[in-house]
Amino acid sequence: MEIRADLNLPAWQHPEGWTWVDSPQPGVARVMLDRVGDEVAVATSIVRYQPGSRFPAHLHARGEEFIVLEGEFADEHGRYPAGSYVRNPPGSRHAPFSDPGCMIWVKLRQFQDGDQTTLRTRLDMPIPSSGTNERVLHEFGDERVRIVAAAAGEELLIPAAAVPQEVLVLEGAVTWREETFRPHGWIRQPAGHAVQLTADAPARIFSKTRPPG
Repeated sequence: MEIRADLNLPAWQHPEGWTWVDSPQPGVARVMLDRVGDEVAVATSIVRYQPGSRFPAHLHARGEEFIVLEGEFADEHGRYPAGSYVRNPPGSRHAPFSDPGCMIWVKLRQFQDGDQTTLRTRLDMPIPSSGTNERVLHEFGDERVRIVAAAAGEELLIPAAAVPQEVLVLEGAVTWREETFRPHGWIRQPAGHAVQLTADAPARIFSKTRPPG
């Protein structure tokens, strides 16, 4: 299976265009933003857990990272309310579930070789009344992960990088290429291309470069 698989092309998706596909587990469905592979895949997805649903224990041979967008996600290591950002490195294992139900943005098999960092943090940096704020969440090799908050009317320039990079809108609204992206809107730019955004309303975005391979 290949969905928006060519990293040399820009890609984007608005929530209004999501198509939900049932996973092999009852009560768990996903929107495939980009993907190469079937059940074992290099993938970026939105995943929705119905209340009380769970996934059996499994190994993340090449790592997993996720943002909890709504509800509460959990596993044997902890509970993660909306606004949580978690990185589970290659070789990690867990059995996820959600008692109240949740929706997460998740990336699979995209860690850079040698990155064994476990990270559990919050994405609740306040939005400034003017200007922008930025916090770097993780750096390793070609990968740089950060959260940026901007007042309405501010320009947000994410400089070109040697690898592809992505933006997920967490709050507010931003314009990119004359299109408005609201919460959960997703953008991917190829290597060598900047991402030029304008905050139409007070906004927070999650930004990251995508490691090669």
